[in-house]
This record gives sequence, C-alpha cells and structure tokens, in this order.
Amino acid sequence: MQTVCRYYLFRSWGRVGTNIGGSKTEDYGNRLDDAKDAFETLFLEKSGNEWANREHFKKTPGGMCILETDYSPKEQENADFTLKPGSQSKLPKSIQEIITMIFDVDTLNEALREFEIDMDKMPLGKLSKRQLDNAYKVLTELQNLMSSGEATYEHYLDATNRFFTYIPQDFGLATPPLLNTSEKIKEKAQLLDELLEIEIAYSILKSDEGGDLTRDPIDVHYEKLHARMEMVDKESDEFKRIMEYVKNTHAPTHDQYTIEVIDIIRVRREGENERFKKDLSNRHLLWHGSRVTNYAGILSQGLRIAPPEAPVTGYMFGKGVYFADMVSKSANYCYALNKEGLLLLCDVALGEMQEETHAKCITKLRKGKHSCKGIGKTVPDPAGAYITEEGVTIPMGKPIDTQRTDLSLLYNEYIVYDVAQIEIKYLLRAKFNAIF
Repeated sequence: MQTVCRYYLFRSWGRVGTNIGGSKTEDYGNRLDDAKDAFETLFLEKSGNEWANREHFKKTPGGMCILETDYSPKEQENADFTLKPGSQSKLPKSIQEIITMIFDVDTLNEALREFEIDMDKMPLGKLSKRQLDNAYKVLTELQNLMSSGEATYEHYLDATNRFFTYIPQDFGLATPPLLNTSEKIKEKAQLLDELLEIEIAYSILKSDEGGDLTRDPIDVHYEKLHARMEMVDKESDEFKRIMEYVKNTHAPTHDQYTIEVIDIIRVRREGENERFKKDLSNRHLLWHGSRVTNYAGILSQGLRIAPPEAPVTGYMFGKGVYFADMVSKSANYCYALNKEGLLLLCDVALGEMQEETHAKCITKLRKGKHSCKGIGKTVPDPAGAYITEEGVTIPMGKPIDTQRTDLSLLYNEYIVYDVAQIEIKYLLRAKFNAIF
C-alpha cells in the first residue's frame, strides 16, 4: 500500500512577552513544492532574507529574526536534577548544606520567576549561553542607538522585540517596556548577568546525568567546583577577626536588618592563587555579595567581568568586579532566600587607585592606575584597620563621616578590571534578620 503524504504550512504570531496571538495552518495536500515556495515567500516577506541564504542571515529594520529552537523532549526541560544528599559524604555538614543550597533546582526556578521569565517559553533547562550572548549584543546595539542620537522609535522597537525574543518575559496583558533609556538597559544587563550564573549552575547539575551512582552526589558536585573548602574554627582569632569586621562595618543606613553569621568557610579555588597578582601593592580584604544562585558559577569559574557582548553603560563604573568595605553594602546584593544568603571576602590587589567622586563609566583606567575607587561619604575608620602578616589591609574600623560635600556615593566602591587581581579567601553563610 502506497503512503500518501500531506504537507502543511503552519505559522504562529503574537505580541512579545504575552500569550496574545494566533496561528494558521494551510493545507497543501500532496504539493510539497507549493508548500516550500509559500514558506520561502513568507520568510522573505517577514525577514527580508532569502531562505536559501539563511546561513548568512542579516537583520533588516523592522524585519523578523531567526530564533534558535531546541527540539529536545519536553520532559527534559524540567527534569529532576535536584541534588539529594546521600549518607556517604566525607564533607563537614555545613559545607554539605552549602553545596545543596547552590545547586537547588527549586531556588534556581524561583529566581527565574522573580525575574519574570516566561517559564513556558524558556524553562530552566532551555537557558543557553549562546542565547544570552545574543541578548547582550542587542543591549549593546541599544546603547549605540542611544549614543548616536539619531535613533527612531522604530529602531528602538525593533531591538526591544529582538531582546524579548531571546529572553522571553511574562508581562501579562501589559505592553513590554521599550528599552530606550540607560536605566532600562542597565536593568536588563544585570538580568543577563544573573541568568548567566544560573545557566552555569544548571549545566554543572545536568552534567551528572548517568554519573557514578555509588558516590554521594554532594561530594561529586563539590569536586566539580574545583574549590577546596574548609571550616574556620569558631574559637580561632581568624574567625573572631572576621566577625568583628562584620559587626563594625554594618552601614548606618542599612538598619532594616542584622547579619547573623552561621559559618565561615576558607576557600581556595584551583589555580586562582597561582594567577593572583600578589606582588601588586595595596591589597585589601573586601566584601562581595551575590545571590545564592550565582555561587556555583562563582566558585567554579571565579568572579568574572561582564562579557564583551555586554553594554558598558550597564555598570556604574564600567565592566569590572565590584567590592565594598562595608559588609551591608555587599549584603544588599545577596537577595536572601528564606533569610539566608552567602557573602564573599576576597583578597583584592588594588594597586594604584583611580579615585572618583561620582559614578563614571570607565572603559580604560588612566595611565599607571590598576583599579577604581568610588569614594563614599561614610567609610571605615582607617585607625581601626588591621594589617595581616601578608600585608593585606582589613578595613574593619567603625564607620566615620568624611565630612566631604563633593561626593555622591554613600559608601566606598572598589572596582578591578582584571580578574587576576582577585583571590577568593572566605565564604560566609549568614542569616539576615529583619528589624520591624
């Protein structure tokens, strides 16, 4: 019996960021060539490109663009890769709990929902670095449109639609915002930074499919971080000094909560000490805060600078790694989940600092400078600083007012533009207790 094939042309449309839209299916019977011709005509009409030349696709003003589609089975999108501790782990219980925290799939999904990601169109398992890189490029394009001063509404609308095609967000019945201001571009750049870390965490988790089932999954994922972690003895001077640093540098304007340190873990990332520019002068032990969902990426790959595709204007002092000498300034970036969060203390080789009194987008430091310091109105008292045996300054003095009237920042910010100037030293697990 001969099989008769039927051919259809399916199309779907709708407003970006919503479920509003429609679809249409045209039946071409057994006329395959007619169906192909109709598709190619439609493709040219909508995109301005020939289908036969799609490998060299060029975006046209107002035209549609190609979006990569993952045809892997639907059930793989939200497969259960939750890290479940076994009973054979040789790690201290506190470290086991941290590994569980940073690889928790529910937490990763909750972060996506918080970012208003459309989970139907882009669930956790569909995040890809290539997709994020493309979205960064669109933001840079938007930045360039703003700088040109010649952009029209149509230019902004076209680029905005492409961004939300790469990063679908759920706006309900509301119109997606036009990305035509520096503030909106900055907000989306920060979103992509967070999504990049989540993608790394999930990739590490997913890479264990079919792995050694005889080993405790906690130990397996700990090893994937390539970072040695050791508990700091709570009776040691080392622990007490860090606790004093926490106590003294809680900023006066951050009085809505207190920080209760649960554990301090000494960290040594594989290869980081060897690349660290320890001979550069002016080393400080400084704070860095980030969401729990970011720590699989941070511990496995180190603190990183935004990728080349990212727009420069998305960051207060340009694309670098940011640190603080006030613990609560960094803690504000932890976005604690269930009152718990993680903080880093890093040895930062600042060298000669380029001091700034106001936010300034830096693409290149002045000659002879190795870092940037945004000077704050309130700073740790220099008289209370502690110098370690290695010559590292711990700015743990209590806050004092500089009495300067030419400053726009409340607190100091330190920015380095070379990751070789950073060595992660400690990971703090803390509870953030709200004060009502």
